[in-house]
Amino acid sequence: MGLAAREAPQVEAPEERTSHASIRLRHAPGIPSLTVSVVTDRQAVLEMEHEWNALVESTGKEPFYRHEYFRSWLESFAPEAGLRLLAGRDNEGRLVALLPLIERSGRVLGIPVREWSSPTNVHSFRFDLLAEDPAVAAPALLDCLAAQRRWSMLRVTDVPANGSAWHLYRSASDAGWPAGVYESQRSPYIALPATFEDLARAWSSRFRSNLRRRRRLLEQRGAVSVERVEGGPHLQAILDECFQLESRGWKGRRGEPADGDPRIRAFYSALAERTSTDNSFSLFLLRLDGKLIAFHYGLTRHGSYSLLMTSYDEALRECSPGHLLVEEVLKDCFAAGVREFDFLGCDLEWKRAWTKSCRSHSWLFLFRKSPLGRTLRRAKFDWAPNARRLLGSLRRQDPAPVSAPPPLRT
Repeated sequence: MGLAAREAPQVEAPEERTSHASIRLRHAPGIPSLTVSVVTDRQAVLEMEHEWNALVESTGKEPFYRHEYFRSWLESFAPEAGLRLLAGRDNEGRLVALLPLIERSGRVLGIPVREWSSPTNVHSFRFDLLAEDPAVAAPALLDCLAAQRRWSMLRVTDVPANGSAWHLYRSASDAGWPAGVYESQRSPYIALPATFEDLARAWSSRFRSNLRRRRRLLEQRGAVSVERVEGGPHLQAILDECFQLESRGWKGRRGEPADGDPRIRAFYSALAERTSTDNSFSLFLLRLDGKLIAFHYGLTRHGSYSLLMTSYDEALRECSPGHLLVEEVLKDCFAAGVREFDFLGCDLEWKRAWTKSCRSHSWLFLFRKSPLGRTLRRAKFDWAPNARRLLGSLRRQDPAPVSAPPPLRT
């Protein structure tokens, strides 16, 4: 489907407050028209919660796409960022497409860039365009983007292989926009069979034996207990206990713990509070003689358990409390009728011990259809990779360092 000709707006702007005029697109007979506006007012975004989540429920269903996730992220990591949220509505005013973006300034090989990007970072895990009909929404959103003058690069991160944002990318590529893709992370997951026993039979005998041995080692040290917390007045105190455990591990040594970064702490605290109201939040705690030695911070929606944060007491590494807690959470998933356990993030070795199945994700880049856009595309996808390859080649050719010669004897 080609892009429809842009006309002067023929309808009133939707209720959300915007800084740009809405764009009304007409398509071929039988194809509904779509009005796209750029929402910039934060209060207007807050007021979209109900229809935003209704769109998620009818399309993506991922917890990361929901309004409470976006709101918690924005308040914690980008409280001053400029909103550039693309909202598409049908003839009846229903929200049928949504692409949340924020405006950032940066550089590509020293070239100044005004970027519109997905509101994401390492705590987002997965992102996508929300649309009832992505094939219809993509050209409409693209036409709206073409009318905006405040951006030169669009970046949408961690889009799954079957994500709707690929429709936007392909529409732009077909229309001759400079574009490029980077593969990002491969996230392990377990498609759960009918019973826990069926899952356990798929593990190697060595893996099952190691789990039993490590459990015995841990039980020899004291009383082992597992607790599931879904909310309540003491939730923040328990979260603080989890953050402190994480800070004593490798993230603490690298300076990346939630306990040491008020933004990370605020995000996970706000998200836990908001998701505990609909019973999607869970905090699994593994304790030894009452002391916390491992935890899982997870969200469960539509039969899928997503593991957002986990840590364990590394002083008990030989007992593998992290693996033992995964086993306990899996048992709980079966009891609750959950059909999938999603590890999220990168395919680290400890995750691959449980499954070989992974989901691929990509970063999608679009550049303005202009000389600057084409230059930025070449800088990002041609010049920078070539420079890295050349630098790597030169490093491999460097002679090995030699020690200084001994001083001359006189």
